[in-house]
Parts: sequence; C-alpha cells; structure tokens
Amino acid sequence: MRFAPPVTHVYNPLDYAWRPHARYLERYGATRKRLLFVGMNPGPFGMSQTGVPFGEVGWVRDFLGIEEPVGRPARAHPKRPVEGFACERREVSGQRVWGAIREHFGSGDAFAEVALILSYCPLVFMEESGRNRTPDKLAPAERDRLFEACDRHLRSAARILEPEWVVGIGAFAEGRARAALGERVAQIGGILHPSPASPLANRGWAPQAAAQLRELGICPLGGRGDFS
Repeated sequence: MRFAPPVTHVYNPLDYAWRPHARYLERYGATRKRLLFVGMNPGPFGMSQTGVPFGEVGWVRDFLGIEEPVGRPARAHPKRPVEGFACERREVSGQRVWGAIREHFGSGDAFAEVALILSYCPLVFMEESGRNRTPDKLAPAERDRLFEACDRHLRSAARILEPEWVVGIGAFAEGRARAALGERVAQIGGILHPSPASPLANRGWAPQAAAQLRELGICPLGGRGDFS
C-alpha cells in the first residue's frame, strides 16, 4: 500500500518489532478467549516501540515479561525514533490499560485465561511534522483498502479465538468491529479510549471503563474484583 500526503512516514511494527509481537501472541494468544479487546492502531511510545498493543515499555517488560530485540523502520521520522525497549518515553494509554488489568487480574497470564488485546490496524501514520494521523483520517481510497485488509484480519482472529464478546477500546475500534463482524461472530461493545487527549478519560479512565463493561454484562471477568 502507498499513502499520499499529508502522510509522509508509515511504520509497521509487525515487521521491525515482530519478535516481541510473536512472543506476545505465543504466550497470551494461544487459547480461546471469552473476550477480545480491539484497539485502533499503535501509539508512538507503545506498540511502535515494543510490538505489543498498548505496549508501554515498562508494562511489556515487567508485567508481561516480554523483552525481545526490535529493529528499525526502513524510513524513520527524525522526530519519532524507534528505540525499542530502550525507549524512555511513556505512553499514558498503555499505562492505563495494563495498569487496570494488573489491578483486576494480578498477572498477564490470569488475564490471558479469558481475554486478549489486539490492534485493528497495525500501521502507524505520521505527517511531516511528526504528528500522528489516525487511520480514519486517511484519504477515502486509501482508507477503504486498508480497512478491507484489517477487517479480514479481525475476522480471522475472531474465528480462531472464538470470543463471546469483542470490545472496541474507543469508538473507532468499536465501529470497525461492528462493520467487520456484525453480530454473527460475537457480541460487540465498546469502552472509553484511555488517551490523555480525552478530557473524559483523564477523569478516571479505569472506573469508567469498568462501569461500561458492567453495563454490557461482561464484568466480572474473573480475577480479584472489579475491573478498576
């Protein structure tokens, strides 16, 4: 695929960060799941660095127990270097997601008994300034072709994992799950995205996400208590 301006750089962590991504799937994605969480696409200091969805470095290394060599994109943006597990920048979304999971389940292995997190789109899009450009903001022809491929992947993941629920983390991911899966494969729902750009998420993301899961009838999932 080729992407026209204002997109100037595209990263594919499933290429240069395949080793930690594969380790994540082998360890946490090898069994059927009751619940499949779906994020939008990698963040610059999360999956872009580690290959793991919402993959803030400290949480991937210390909580999930994954640390593998990470390569570099073929054409890197000077303002968005890929440093792998040496990256010292922190991703708030990843801290919030994996922090809530640890609080509820205690370990990544306990979480994996019932759930898995995947990204709908594996690609990172950047403008010349280094600004992130989300997949929904791509040109229509580019977006349609990209979504077709991502929909196929999500349908494949759902067939393999056989979840009862697919929950989009954010409105975009929920919408794409509904478009790709309908209600034929699983029940579809959504929770608030944990981005620090969201004023609502900054007012206590985890309790709000927990309340939304309860409204869907998903919580409790197991673990030690409320998902908060």
